[in-house]
Amino acid sequence: MTYEETLHYLYTSTPVFQHSGASAYKPGLDTSIALDNYLENPHKAYKTIHVAGTNGKGSVSHLLAAILRQAGYKVGLFTSPHLIDFRERIRVNGKMIPKDYVIDFVERHRATFEPLHPSFFELTSTMAFDYFRAEKVDYAIIEVGMGGRLDSTNIITPILSIITNISLDHTQFLGDTVEKIAFEKAGIIKPGVPALVGEVYTQSVAQVFADTAVKNDTLVYFASREELLNESYLMDTGEWYFDSVEYGQLFGELGGVVQVRNAKTVLAALNLLGSLGVDIPREAVREGFEHVVELTGLMGRWQTLQEKPKVICDTGHNTGGWQYLNLQLGEVIKRSRQTHMIVGMVNDKDINGVLELMPKDAFYYFTQASVERAMPSAEIAAMGMMHGLSGITCDSVAIAVERALTNAGEDDTIFIGGSTFIVADALPLFIKEYE
Repeated sequence: MTYEETLHYLYTSTPVFQHSGASAYKPGLDTSIALDNYLENPHKAYKTIHVAGTNGKGSVSHLLAAILRQAGYKVGLFTSPHLIDFRERIRVNGKMIPKDYVIDFVERHRATFEPLHPSFFELTSTMAFDYFRAEKVDYAIIEVGMGGRLDSTNIITPILSIITNISLDHTQFLGDTVEKIAFEKAGIIKPGVPALVGEVYTQSVAQVFADTAVKNDTLVYFASREELLNESYLMDTGEWYFDSVEYGQLFGELGGVVQVRNAKTVLAALNLLGSLGVDIPREAVREGFEHVVELTGLMGRWQTLQEKPKVICDTGHNTGGWQYLNLQLGEVIKRSRQTHMIVGMVNDKDINGVLELMPKDAFYYFTQASVERAMPSAEIAAMGMMHGLSGITCDSVAIAVERALTNAGEDDTIFIGGSTFIVADALPLFIKEYE
């Protein structure tokens, strides 16, 4: 098969949550364990760091990968979902898994995995573990797909477990309270393995993590309770300035108010890794923060796609993320003649909660992504009107982008977001060469 034929096979023969949602969700570890045993436990060939959380786990994972790479280690990175190319999910030192490896993996192993009926995520996480072993990585940063306790990646025993934060998302699968969701995320805490929680909002959630740590005879650390930053602010360049206690001045390439809390989580993780014997020079920390996009290929985090008019995209898609995006957009609106919002969402999110947080003084292009889960543009427009948001409907992201660019002046700002999949549809319109 060609690479395109291999992807078509993966998308059509395995349930893909990215496309169809609940019907593709397959909780439990039995299939992942069977695949792992068949491949002779590839994840045991290197050290891993496990990252869960409602928001921020992608940024934290990429920052850690960038810093460890600059420290001289060979680093694997497994994240999801992808935005343009499937291979974004599996990287070593920033480079995507080769197309030939994806083709060969499927052709060599399909006779074994087909009878197991794995989900798309179960199969791709297994592929990642196998590729990292083949590449002889020193460390692999493994991002949880959903939840933690029953996630396919939870077959690993990491050297450090990180949970970035907890808010209401995927409630139909993980529970309808933050405490229930925290219990699922806490499932990645392993016996004897230190755990780090980036941010907690309530004592009851903190207690879930503390209780889980006690049961696993390990310690849990809370980044929000540590003195990690003396000062932080957004510079005119779009980067963040961090005056860190341990590493001095840091400049963060990732924009957005939310990156302050991600920075605190990463700094706390680095301190714990240091206590575990991982040598990370100060310069590696500075370079990782300052060049994370270049070093890892990260996209979609308050990313500027064009100037004049300025076009920004962000994958934030739940109320936890939009609490921060709303603040950031407020600053944008102050500086822009007019703000144009290209937004859409998928139908299993807290749509009303997110719409309530979106700025009222902007013009909206309500649209829908090219996935089955996408809410029709007319429906989200009707819901938007209930929250004081006005604009037009567009049948596709491409049409919405075209109309916004036509209507916007040089001093305007266009924001694209509401869903990871809206951003995924928009990126190829601005990024013509991608490898």
